[in-house]
This record gives sequence, structure tokens and C-alpha cells, in this order.
Amino acid sequence: MESDIRDPGLSETGAERMEWDARQMPVLSAVRERFEREQPFGNLRIGVCLHISTKTANLVMAIKAGGAEPIVCASNPLSTQDDVAASLVTHHGIPVFARRGEDADTFSRHLHKVLDAQPDILLDDGADLVTTAHRDHRGLLDRITGGTEETTTGINRLRGMVRENELAFPVIAVNESRTKHLFDNRFGTGQSALDGIIRATNTLIAGKTLVVCGYGWCGRGVASRAKGLGAAVIVTEVDPVPALEAAMEGFRVLPMAEAAGLGDLFITVTGNRGVIRREHLEAMKDGTILANAGHFDVEIDLEALVVLASKRRRVRTNVEEFTLSDRRRLYLLGEGRLVNLVAGEGHPAAVMDLSFANQALAAEHLVRHHGDLEPGLHTLPGQIDTDIARLKLESMGISCDRMTSDQEGYLESWA
Repeated sequence: MESDIRDPGLSETGAERMEWDARQMPVLSAVRERFEREQPFGNLRIGVCLHISTKTANLVMAIKAGGAEPIVCASNPLSTQDDVAASLVTHHGIPVFARRGEDADTFSRHLHKVLDAQPDILLDDGADLVTTAHRDHRGLLDRITGGTEETTTGINRLRGMVRENELAFPVIAVNESRTKHLFDNRFGTGQSALDGIIRATNTLIAGKTLVVCGYGWCGRGVASRAKGLGAAVIVTEVDPVPALEAAMEGFRVLPMAEAAGLGDLFITVTGNRGVIRREHLEAMKDGTILANAGHFDVEIDLEALVVLASKRRRVRTNVEEFTLSDRRRLYLLGEGRLVNLVAGEGHPAAVMDLSFANQALAAEHLVRHHGDLEPGLHTLPGQIDTDIARLKLESMGISCDRMTSDQEGYLESWA
């Protein structure tokens, strides 16, 4: 079995951590148990391009339990947990192509390794696997049953493909499921982004002026958690509707040009590029901390930061100091990549339980219904959302009401 991992000797540590997180993922465990009985994937090959973490490993084990042959690569060069990659290879015989800190060429080669295996289904995070298949493996497109996409960023890319009539097979937009974006994006990113920043810097959030760039579901989560830790939160936005929502939630809303000189800590969560640009960097205070929790490392203008700096040095693990010509110092976390995965462990397993249950069930939905799905973006049926939420509530010892037949009829009646 061909793989490319850093150190097989790390496999025991990875196995222990995977087991710990599995205990906090009861919904995915229930899906896995059913998959073992029903074998929905029947020896299909599934290409997986996700962050190689303990949570992802449990998803991979669930689809393997359902009869799949998974082939795995990383969706980010700095998010791989090498002990998890080692455990998947050594203990479970799953081909993995991922090394923490791999360069761009290695990252690209690993994507091609997964596609060279001729997968039937693609599980993606950021759409790199899907877009690479369309760009460089076009002979594979007729074989692929479909794909799934985990992130807002990836769905934006896929929408561009749909507009240009380029997407050759159906893709389930997992991020559109309520049990994904209402929980993973908000509660997961809100906690894990701040966790990564605190691990990297050991800074006190209370009393800081914290600027959240973007007020989507991820931005909502970061702003809420920062406020809870005692920060004075400023929100920047380009869309008037979420800007208005942020204002009515009690946050100060400013253009980036005004916020740049006020913030002690900036967190970008927009999915777009050039959110913090040269003119903003030039206005920032001495000691400002810059972090990104969006998918790609393009939200902070790193090239401008390098040009402005007269000196550059690493001062802590995952913290780089840039000294400007006027001796102001700006601190970049995690090379501008996903701070929650570079400097932390990503989202807690309990919230990824929902996201990865969606991923697993989306793959099953593709197998069962691909003949009815046209090329393009699709969402999971609402009943799957409801079932996932109910399973999660049950695992927490919580029950909720159900409508009576009379209530259901009342809501459905025009009269």
C-alpha cells in the first residue's frame, strides 16, 4: 500500500486520540454501526480531501465500515496531525498522503495521488479535489458518481463552476445543512479560532479590542465567543444585512479603514482575499496580532506584510514577528492559514459529530440517488437534518416535542 506520511512510529498516539474523540461523536458512531450492517458503499473507492485530524479519522473509519475503500489526502498543508495519519495507515491499512507542513508541490502531488486511484466519490473541503479532477483528470469525470463539499469557500468555488457550466457531476453542499453551518461554523469556529490564538500567544482576550472581519456564521461565532471572554468586539462587513445584524447584536460596526487603527487582535473569517491590505497594515498599532480562520491563506495580504517589514523573525511556535520601518511590530499567526488547525486541534469533536454525520450520509445519498441527481450543487433532504439533530439530542439526554397530526395539518392548510 502506497502512502506518504511523516512518521509511522506516531501511530499509537494517533490511535489513542482518535479513540478519545470517537467517544464524543455519538451520532457518527450510530451512522457507522448502521453502515456496518447495511454496507451501502459496496467496495466503492472514496477519495477524501479533508483536514487530517482525529475527527476526520473517525469519519474515514465510518465510510470504511460501510464497505468503502478510502484514499485520503489533506485539504490544508498545515492542518495535518501526523500521528492521526500514521494511525490510519498503520492500524487500518488506509492509504494516506499527508504531512504537516508539506510544501505546495507536495500538496498538489498528494491531490493527484488520490485522483490517480480513480475514486468513485469525492469528499472535499475547499473544493481542491473536485477542481483538480476537472482541470487535470478529465478522463475520470464520467466515472465519478458525485462529491460532497464541507465549506462555504468550497461551495463558492463550485457555484462558479456551475455558472460556467463546468461541474460535471452532482455535489452535495454539506455546508448548507442546518446541522452543519449553524453548529460547526458558529460554535466550532467560534471556540476553536480563539483556542488556537490563545495557544499560540497566551494572550488575554479580556480587555482587548478584537476585530472580526466578516459576520457570516463563522464570524458570528467568533464575535460571540470573544464578547463572552471580555473583548470589545468590532465587526467589519461588506454586506449591509449582516452588518445591520451585528449592530443589533450590540457590536460596533466599522469599515476596515477605521477599524485598522483600533484593533489589538484581528480575525478574518470571510472566505475572500485581500481583506486586510497594505493600507490597513500601515495603520495598525504596535503589537497588533493577525489571525485568519478562513479556508485559504489569502485573507491577510502576506506579500504586503513582507514588503513593509524591515525585520522578520519567529518569536513563538506559530507566531512570526514583522518589524516595520517605524519599529511597530505586527504578529502573524500560523502563516496566515487556519489558526484553529495550525495552532490548535480544530473544532471540538462534539460539533464535528454533526458535520461528519452529514458528510457520511451525503456520500450514502449519492450512492442511493445519483441516478436522479443532475450535475450541479444539491442539498441533503431536510429529514436527514432533522434525524441528525434528534440523534444528537438523544445522546445528550435531551428530548423535544413533536407536533400532533392536528398541528401538522393546521400548518399545511391554506384555509
